[in-house]
Amino acid sequence: ARARRALASRASACWPRDAVASTSFARAQSAQSARAKSLGRGRACAARNVPTWATCDPEAMSRRTGGPATCANLINGTWRAPSTGETTERVVDPMAKDDVVVVAPKTNTEGEIAEVARSLASCPKSGLHNPFKAPERYLKYGEVSAKLAEEMRKPAVEEFFARLIQRVAPKSHAQALAEVVVTRKFLENFAGDNVRFLARGFSVSGDHLGQTSHGLRWPYGPVSVITPFNFPLEIPVLQLMGALFMGNKALVKSDTKVSIVLEQFIRLMLECGAPATDLDFINCDGATMNEILRRAKPKMTLFTGSQKVAHHLTKELDGNVKLEDAGFDWKILGPDVGDVDYVAHVCDQDAYACSGQKCSAQSILFMHENWVKAGIEAKIASLAAQRNLSDLTVGPVLTVTTQTMLDHAKKLAELPGARVAFGGRELNEGEHNIPSQYGAIEPTAIFVPLKTIMASDENFKLATTEIFGPLQVLTSYCDDEVSLVLDACEKMDAHLTAAVVSSDELFVQRVLGSTVNGTTYAGRRARTTGAPQNHWFGPAGTPLAGGIGTIEAIRLVWSCHREVIYDRGPVEAGWTTPPRA
Repeated sequence: ARARRALASRASACWPRDAVASTSFARAQSAQSARAKSLGRGRACAARNVPTWATCDPEAMSRRTGGPATCANLINGTWRAPSTGETTERVVDPMAKDDVVVVAPKTNTEGEIAEVARSLASCPKSGLHNPFKAPERYLKYGEVSAKLAEEMRKPAVEEFFARLIQRVAPKSHAQALAEVVVTRKFLENFAGDNVRFLARGFSVSGDHLGQTSHGLRWPYGPVSVITPFNFPLEIPVLQLMGALFMGNKALVKSDTKVSIVLEQFIRLMLECGAPATDLDFINCDGATMNEILRRAKPKMTLFTGSQKVAHHLTKELDGNVKLEDAGFDWKILGPDVGDVDYVAHVCDQDAYACSGQKCSAQSILFMHENWVKAGIEAKIASLAAQRNLSDLTVGPVLTVTTQTMLDHAKKLAELPGARVAFGGRELNEGEHNIPSQYGAIEPTAIFVPLKTIMASDENFKLATTEIFGPLQVLTSYCDDEVSLVLDACEKMDAHLTAAVVSSDELFVQRVLGSTVNGTTYAGRRARTTGAPQNHWFGPAGTPLAGGIGTIEAIRLVWSCHREVIYDRGPVEAGWTTPPRA
């Protein structure tokens, strides 16, 4: 009964509740209730729903419930569990300052670094498969993808991953479940023949009989995938699978704070038939990964994370990178007002879901004065006030401390004409158990006048500094200041997502024609967040821009173009050697 009530409570907090998510909750609730009844007890212990291939239980990852989970490395096809002492990383529980949730290897000895580098470098430049070599492996990965999707459709597996995500990257159950569903849909998309369709090329007739040119998608061979903490399943799985589909051998590293999620998925992937030697998975810090990459010299590295690290890797790896780096993401509310409650709802979700820890989170909201008069700010504030720690609609910030966020909010509020619109305080007035190395603040918005933002380079830099947490900037503009808004968008140097909320086609056209963000939503329902499996998600404005999830993204990031020209003859009868040209 307690399990049913807890599951129903998590379901009631769900946003968005699409048909798939609703059905998933119903299946999970029904399955857990049936199991509880069959046991003749009024409980549905999570441990009883742990899949057979899993090596951890999301409900038993603390000292109080059996000890932290163990996250192993996979190197040369063999799992390597962490040892003890200084070679082990202990991940502090983000919800309990005095507890440890995961132990993982540091992978920092000379022997370990050398072994991982050798393993990656052992892959030839022509990859593990390509259109001329082992093409049956395209079919193999279509089968693996189909089996993975089938497994992840099971309510117990779906719930296992959702709860595991919540355990290490606390977010609402709805947000965690949505990540699982998107990952499963991606795998469904690339089941069967769709993996080999990724390698589809083209041909062009030549200048004479027997000559044709063929354009092919070719793997890089040894590649690496480096992903962040905020989407511990979706981002690494979509990028890893894309790399493997195209014939590469991948070294994958997720943030150790959350890498147990990817480790468990890899165990499932191997269970579904993926060759264990096609990838290496490691836990380590940034300096160690940098040394491994320096030695192994991968032909392509996909990095998702901070702009600072992205720029470093670009130099370190001689530009052999694709990036999905930071995004200071803007939203413009156009002059036409309508569906105010819905727009306020989306603004709240864009800024504060996952505690603002999305690279696509709404960072600055440009409100036309008509929206200000309609009370949009108060409506967003009211929705933000409903978020709380108990259901994780706001929670720990894993990369920015409380003091850093509050100090930034204070500096913004001290700008001429600025004010704290709402928030600006520590979460629960400090009455929580979130460790001090993490952050915990209320959903916060600072209003800064547009002219103040644009008054100096110093003001602009402060107002457009990304804080990876529940903090955004609000500003307003009038009809005569649209050009100033577009100047602000032009001046920003991160171009991931954006939104133009308007049904005025001429206004939308003007904004879209003057901006560059790689994933831009337009229309009354426009948002900044959302990286589903059905459209491209990635930045623009740089040749280093990577993407995720779609056919175009996989082909761009994980393969290159190769041209093969057949010139078979015949040589014309009576041909003679011509004069030297």
